[in-house]
Amino acid sequence: MSPRREIELKLELPPHTLLRLTRSTLLKGATTARGKPATQVSIYFDTDKQKLRKNGLSLRVRRIGRRYVQTIKQESGESAALLARNEWESPVRSRMPDLDAARETALASLLSKKVRRGLKPVFETRVRRTVYPIHSDGAEIDLTIDRGKVAAGAQSSPLCEVELELKRGDPAELFKLARAVADQIPVQLAVTSKAERGYALVAAEAPKPVKAAPVALTADLNRQAAFQALARACLHQLVGNVPAMRCGDPEGLHQTRVALRRLRAAVSLFGDVLAGPQTEAGKAEFKWIMGELGPARELDVFIRRVVKPVVDGKPNGAGVRVLTRELQEKRDDAFGRAVAAIDSPRFRALVLDTAGWIETGDWTHDSDDLARTMREQPIAPTAISQLRSRWKKILKRGARLAKLDPQRRHKLRIDAKKLRYASEFFAGLFPGKKAARRRQQFVAALEQLQDALGDLNDIAVHEKLTEGIVEAPHQRRRGGRTRKAFAAGRLSGREEARIASVLKDAERAYQVFAEAKPFWPNQATKI
Repeated sequence: MSPRREIELKLELPPHTLLRLTRSTLLKGATTARGKPATQVSIYFDTDKQKLRKNGLSLRVRRIGRRYVQTIKQESGESAALLARNEWESPVRSRMPDLDAARETALASLLSKKVRRGLKPVFETRVRRTVYPIHSDGAEIDLTIDRGKVAAGAQSSPLCEVELELKRGDPAELFKLARAVADQIPVQLAVTSKAERGYALVAAEAPKPVKAAPVALTADLNRQAAFQALARACLHQLVGNVPAMRCGDPEGLHQTRVALRRLRAAVSLFGDVLAGPQTEAGKAEFKWIMGELGPARELDVFIRRVVKPVVDGKPNGAGVRVLTRELQEKRDDAFGRAVAAIDSPRFRALVLDTAGWIETGDWTHDSDDLARTMREQPIAPTAISQLRSRWKKILKRGARLAKLDPQRRHKLRIDAKKLRYASEFFAGLFPGKKAARRRQQFVAALEQLQDALGDLNDIAVHEKLTEGIVEAPHQRRRGGRTRKAFAAGRLSGREEARIASVLKDAERAYQVFAEAKPFWPNQATKI
């Protein structure tokens, strides 16, 4: 059974804004596709050990009126794309799954006797669904509003989504419609499926930071497909960390910044393919949001690595605790600024525009012969060229590491970070045990160098933070400028005393990195 390719975009929205959407000019004149709104109840099945979830699959049976429909979806791999997912649908006779109907689906390989016996209901969704047919520049799109809840036993959580499913036409129209919806109500691109919400409810999971997921690039991909796969993963991580940030989790903030850095690194690696006004506009917005998130992260690191060890020491000295309290207040203000930024219309627009740019941006259909040729080139030669040139650049600059000023060391650190991301991005292109072993050693050496250079950069940042706190006008009204200046001197002195030692660590790390063998072949033809 061939899977149906579901091409849709999901948006989350506050329930209180639904009335505004249904009364908007956007839906004026549209009629519901199936008459009155329908209540749909979907039961999701899995084993006690969540065998299906761990393999990136979901199995549900949905009751629609008197009918039952069984759906199997892939929730990972290629199907983790922003738009397209594989799904297999078949009518069934009851609320229980028909596993014989799953024999030619992605679920078939998991259906051992043990799994068959162990499948049971784990949670359900109950939604009131209204479908509006939209026609836009030759495209036919179903705009579906789902409002209801996800329930697992006595536990439940609200659900309010808009799904835009392309029935016919250009996928770019999905994003055009999404932005039109965003102009009416504060919607956010959704990257969490109903199944993922249900599993989180079963586990009673609070929002957790989302780390970068590996992307399995293969040598048969062209440059366009490779970039899209990487960028989707970065955007998924970016949006996935918003709930943790709203809960005040500093690791959520850190992983949000990691997602942005990885996305910017991917843009840098494919710069010649992506060139154009849309890309430049996106890069400007990435820089803006990084600027909004940066101060909170810097203060987090400063308080944890520099201030806390001094405060915990005995005696901790005059003014240290007062300065610590003021730093914590400043950190809280900075975190509030970061959360306000991700809750802003500007950030929501950034996410939607980035998703549209990844999938259907101008760069994807530039008719210029050279642009088209670059997009269609196989990814492997580009990967080798990028890895080699960035590796040589670090070798050259790092040889003079001891003579570099803080600004140039910071640039070297950024170069090392981009090379590490590139090494992770392109890992799947160079198979074999030898390449894997070399890559592990190469990345480990690169991480050590990056960490030492990061430590040097942190020292420079921490000195500026301490100076800023002491010199701020309001400090004269709190606790005495002299005591806090003394405390700041202790913190600065502690950091300055580390410079020589950390610089030696960086030089040693560079030597290890310089001796590490590249994990990519000398010629693309060897792949």
